[in-house]
This record gives sequence, structure tokens and C-alpha cells, in this order.
Amino acid sequence: MAPALNTVPFVSVEHMMRLVLAIGVERFLTELADFIAADFRRWESFDKTPRLAAHSVDGVIELMPTSDGTTYGFKYVNGHPKNIRSGRQTVAAFGVLADVGHGYPVLLTEMTILTALRTAATSALAAQYLAPPRARTMALIGNGAQAEFQALAFKALLGIDRLRLYDIDPAATAKCLRNLAGLGFTLQPCASIAAAVEGAEIVTTVTADKQNATILTDNLVGAGIHINGVGGDCPGKTELHPDVLRRCEIVVEYAPQTRIEGEIQQLPFDHPVTELWQVIAGRAPGRRDARQVTLFDSVGFAVEDFSALRYLRERLGTYPFFTELDLLADPDEPRDLFGMLLRAQARAAA
Repeated sequence: MAPALNTVPFVSVEHMMRLVLAIGVERFLTELADFIAADFRRWESFDKTPRLAAHSVDGVIELMPTSDGTTYGFKYVNGHPKNIRSGRQTVAAFGVLADVGHGYPVLLTEMTILTALRTAATSALAAQYLAPPRARTMALIGNGAQAEFQALAFKALLGIDRLRLYDIDPAATAKCLRNLAGLGFTLQPCASIAAAVEGAEIVTTVTADKQNATILTDNLVGAGIHINGVGGDCPGKTELHPDVLRRCEIVVEYAPQTRIEGEIQQLPFDHPVTELWQVIAGRAPGRRDARQVTLFDSVGFAVEDFSALRYLRERLGTYPFFTELDLLADPDEPRDLFGMLLRAQARAAA
């Protein structure tokens, strides 16, 4: 039976959690990374534009669209660091996937959880090309909502099993320690950023404050490490001292967006960077030697959300965790939309 033209599969937060747990978090992250890599290898087939952002003193609301000519996807997402004080998420999102041929959406889904997963999957995917071979230890600076996802992605894709944790809020580190206990890590809470970075082969910075911060300074960055810079993701919000950037081989998702929002907003607009798709597609090298300092300047890009939506839709064929949402008007005669209202009025009066 053909699906009803008025309904769209809707994945709620409850459905998303059931799906992730049914698949398994690490398997989900690994499979999602494969979908992202596949789409990055066909990067040139996508429409690309920096996300559309509405900034305010409180935060930012963004739309992130893209299309490969056959399927269209977009995500609505906010970033409001102060939300934590009112019990709200600092980031919340939903997304839509649509068929370019007829324009109807084919999927509507929560993306707060899915964004956390795709961000972590992209980080670990980049690190497969940029991190030191056989790295085992990661410093995790910022232990908020994204931290556990990053840890599990790096474990699943790179085998990271030793974590050094630091956050300015000890309660965040305590939360992270509780959540990651028993998941295959050696966990070490640290009293400072310097202590966390000591001995780490990978350093992930994932803080939330909407300001220019200095999480890493040049004296903390030793030869050969890989930096996964996640927290600097909008104008005026950075985590790394410019001296660190000048030492790094920098890889970004989409340079026109990252130059506005990422760590490299602190550098001249023509500072050389490499886009991640070029590395994944074999058009540019990843890590070249043992002493090289690499940086993945991650801000998130619409193609990654497209990949996540595509992955989710495929998995719903096996795991039907969704409801059919009556979202689209479907009159008996496509040109008679007003008549649909009249017939509804007649039914109500009967």
C-alpha cells in the first residue's frame, strides 16, 4: 500500500532514544561516520552555503540547508549558553528531509540528540586522518552535554580508552565520570587544563560560553598532538589562542563558514586551510609526520546533518521507531484546497 500523501514519519525524542539504544551507541556512531564519509567523498554534488544565523545578545538561531539534487535537508538549531540556568538545553534542534522531485518532506525528526551524535562522529572521523597513529589518551576539556558523545565516538572509531577530564564546573566533570563509568575507559579527573593535557595525544575542547576564551595556549600544546576544537562555533566564540593556530595544520569542514565562525576567525581571511572532504577523498594529505600539530576546527556543516538524516531514514526501515504525523494537506482534488475546508466544516456540522 502506498503511503498516505498527508503523513510524514516523525521521530520524537523518545523514538530517537529507543533507536540509538536498539542499535547501540558506538555502533550508531560508527555507522553514522561511514555515512558522513560517503557524503564527503561526493562533496561536489552538494549545494553549499554558510548557515543562516540570527544572532542576539542571548544566543543564535540557525538554519542549515543543503541538497544533493535528489534529496533536500535542513536543520533548525539554536545555541543559547545561558539556557543552562533555566534548565534548558544550550542547543536544541529538529530537522527535515525532503524529496526534491515533488518537494514533500519524507522525514521530520528531533535533532538535539542526533546533532550530538553527528558532531561526535564527525570529530572522530576527522581524527582518523589527523590524530597520531595508535593514540590512546584524550584530554576532554569541557564536560557538558557533548562530552560523553565525543568520548564514545573516539573510542569506537580510534580505540581511545584513557580520558583526562576537566571543566570549570566540578559538577560537570562528576556527571561525566558517572555517565562514562563502566564503558571501557580509564577516567582521570584533572584540576586544571594543564593537568588534563599532560600526556594526551588528542585534546578535545568542547566548551559552551559564547565568548572569545583561551582554553589552550601555545605553551600547553606539545609536538605531535591533534586538537579537536569543537566549542568555537559562532562569531566571537573561540577556544584557542591564535599562537596555537599558527602552529597547526588546520582542517575545516567548509572554509567560507569556518572563517566566520571557527577558531580561524582570529586569523587573516587568506590563511591556508584544508577542507575535510579533500582529506577523506584523498585529494589532500592528513597527518604527515609524528611531530606535526593538527587541528580540526569543527563548527558543524549542513552536509553532516544531511548524512545524519539520511542514515536515520534508512535505519527506520529496520527499526520502526516513528509515528505518522498528519502534516500535509491532501485534498481530493489538488487544486481544491478551500473545498477541503468546506468538507471539514460539513463533517463537523453533521
